[in-house]
Amino acid sequence: MDLINTQEVQAILGPRTWEETSLVAEVGSQNQIPILSFADTTPQWAAERWPFLLQASPNQFKQMNAIAAIVQSWEWRRVTVIYEDRDSSATRVLPHLSNALREVGVEISQLLALPPFASSSLSRELEKLKEGQGRVFVVHLSLGLAERLFEMAKREKMMGKDYVWITTDPITSLVHAMNASTISKMEGILGVKSYFPETGDRFLDFHHRFYDRFSSEHPKEDNHEPDIFAAQAYDAAWTMALAMRESNKGGQLLLEKVVLSDFNGIGGKVEFIDNKLVPVNIFQIVNVVGRSYRELGFWSDGQGFSVNLNENATYNSSMKALGRVFWPGGPWNTPRGWTLPLSANPLRIGVPVQTSFKEYVNVEYDPLEDNTSYTGFAIDVFKETLEQLPFYLPYNFYQFNGRYNDLVEQIHLKNFDAVVGDVTIVSGRYQHAEFTHPYTESGLVMIVPVISKTSNRAWLFMKPFTMAMWLLIGAINVYNGFVIWLLERNNCPELKGSVINQMGMLIWLAFNTLFSINGQRLHSNLSRMAMVVWLFVALVIMQTGSFLSNYLVDVLDFNRDNIRTFNSTKDYADALQNREIAAAFLEVPLANLFLAKYCKGFTMAGPTYKVGGLGFAFPRGSPLLPSITEALLKVSESGRLRELENNMIASAKCQRCRNRQRNS
Repeated sequence: MDLINTQEVQAILGPRTWEETSLVAEVGSQNQIPILSFADTTPQWAAERWPFLLQASPNQFKQMNAIAAIVQSWEWRRVTVIYEDRDSSATRVLPHLSNALREVGVEISQLLALPPFASSSLSRELEKLKEGQGRVFVVHLSLGLAERLFEMAKREKMMGKDYVWITTDPITSLVHAMNASTISKMEGILGVKSYFPETGDRFLDFHHRFYDRFSSEHPKEDNHEPDIFAAQAYDAAWTMALAMRESNKGGQLLLEKVVLSDFNGIGGKVEFIDNKLVPVNIFQIVNVVGRSYRELGFWSDGQGFSVNLNENATYNSSMKALGRVFWPGGPWNTPRGWTLPLSANPLRIGVPVQTSFKEYVNVEYDPLEDNTSYTGFAIDVFKETLEQLPFYLPYNFYQFNGRYNDLVEQIHLKNFDAVVGDVTIVSGRYQHAEFTHPYTESGLVMIVPVISKTSNRAWLFMKPFTMAMWLLIGAINVYNGFVIWLLERNNCPELKGSVINQMGMLIWLAFNTLFSINGQRLHSNLSRMAMVVWLFVALVIMQTGSFLSNYLVDVLDFNRDNIRTFNSTKDYADALQNREIAAAFLEVPLANLFLAKYCKGFTMAGPTYKVGGLGFAFPRGSPLLPSITEALLKVSESGRLRELENNMIASAKCQRCRNRQRNS
């Protein structure tokens, strides 16, 4: 009020936070005094309520996409966000960060809000973070609070190996102004900062005058270089000077001239849209090393990462294109981004009991030893996978006597930390868990009995159905012929005559009256209706089915009533041999094991239907999952997985072969 009423200013520049800006915006609009704010965000509704309020610094929303791209580049799946408990951060910046991370498959596992003057609570909050698994932290704080945070983190030994710290522009753009002691506590952090080209005559003139004046006024400061905030303030003053020169007066006319500004300032493009400076699309990526920092490269919206910004710049979606990063603790190797918590209990791993193939999973209880053993191919593969992990992972197996879908759901219910067994990777189970890379060949095949060489191939069409089914089909045929004969005999002279002649025609109609009689069309509508019903009956009869009921019903259109399940390989073999079922659908690795065990009498038939294969299940977003998947791939690429599978199949020697050897 003093500036407006006493000093009669025509414009006000300078509020740095939204809280400060909101206090003076009402006064400025009432008195038609343009207020150029340097707050990083301004609500959308502010332009309507306070038309004389303009945001003179670009918003930081695009910066959130740059941070998401960094996290995605190193394949981290979860992050912890530490922010200052202010309205502007909580309600505007964080939603953009959350959305950007979600688009690249990253979750925010924890939000930590720190009060602006947090001090005594910092140690306690960091201890809580240290006890968790997450080691990737995105820090969005003011400079003063950030300095206290990193000082405390250094003291808590959270600036060492396996930790990842990513800072946003409010911190990173001022790193150069920190003293050597403070910046040394931040060694290894990655930072995103606003970029402005430090070239051109205007910038060089500004730089020279800024350097001289700042060094004379602050001789004890180590760094006298202008930063993005100085450049933005200079551009705002320049914008207002140009507008005043053109308007010669203040008020509404001055505001209109400011809004119409369109030129390249030293800090970037000066142009207002909806009373806000246009957002920046280029950010610089820096890495703190020692008592200074390295400029790794740039991130450009819509293009990605690049080492430079010249005309021949090469862009890449991954930050790895920028070269090696010096991480906290000094290692050049990329941190995993998570670790086992200090108070980690062994993982609770569920194992299915009701499995048809004991060679894959076999759970047996020994009452004498009071011990439950877990064996089989799936168990062996899991143990080999853990051997490839770069850390020790304690676990305990727990049996589960129920359906596989229910077993996977136990992960979502937090009864198990993982599931190991012959569990198929299907989309419906992803609502409860995520899966590793499949450790078996993917596919679903049909197993059928081998046709004997001495069998009469002319009667193969009868094999899919039982005798009872064929008798039923014959009875339906005869009944259908009788109905057609009864309805059509008054319209067709050929259906009349002696009793023997009519009986012969009735039997003939039972197998010949699908659409016509001796080439003639059906005369009665009732006859046509009877034939339509018969056609539907014929279509139903042609459907057969067996294992993996949901896939067979939903994808292959089998009748669920025709599908049967069995509890062992012997039950499958007996059902096929006894013609209780026409075929068995098994996943490829299980089919190979079945044929190895019953090498005579059965074979694969038909196409291979693509399904997900077998995998290990973990909670959605589990930080363990990428490491387990990588270790599983190592087991596969080393040949050990194939060796285990060959051993399993070799142990399932053909029963008939053994019988012949015994008899000989």
